[in-house]
Amino acid sequence: MKKTGFYIIKDKFFEDMSAPYLKGNKTENRLHYYCFEDTSTGIYWMIPLSSRIDKYKRIMKKKEKARKPCDILHVVKLDDSRESAFLIQDMFHITEEYIEREYTIAGNHLMLTSKHTAKEVEQKAKKVMGMLKRGVKFTPTQPDVMAILEKLRQRKFVIPV
Repeated sequence: MKKTGFYIIKDKFFEDMSAPYLKGNKTENRLHYYCFEDTSTGIYWMIPLSSRIDKYKRIMKKKEKARKPCDILHVVKLDDSRESAFLIQDMFHITEEYIEREYTIAGNHLMLTSKHTAKEVEQKAKKVMGMLKRGVKFTPTQPDVMAILEKLRQRKFVIPV
């Protein structure tokens, strides 16, 4: 997996994890962004993306007006010229076995090429990750990432017969 790459996740991940609030996979068509790897476990953090820009810009403006930081979302124009919202509050763990393929446009792997944007997203994600690990809930429909992590750990360290 390439850091700052976009990927398509297998439907099997969503079946195996059976977490009720994971963003739907849209039959292996939802775009996800690989943020970083926990090198001690080989488990990755993935951030789902959304094209519902107006909805997430409204949430960000509301937080801005209240003078609160908005580390849970990040809206940016990608190299495919479309705006996308990084749903950082909905990021989750995954292992490489659940990656279907790279997301490509005309045969080229879509990457987040702006180092500045990648750094911003990663900083927000690390902050949110710390809060998620402490049990902070950002929305009532937030996936239980720690339960997903535990399932992945159990699967990863089960020795096949």
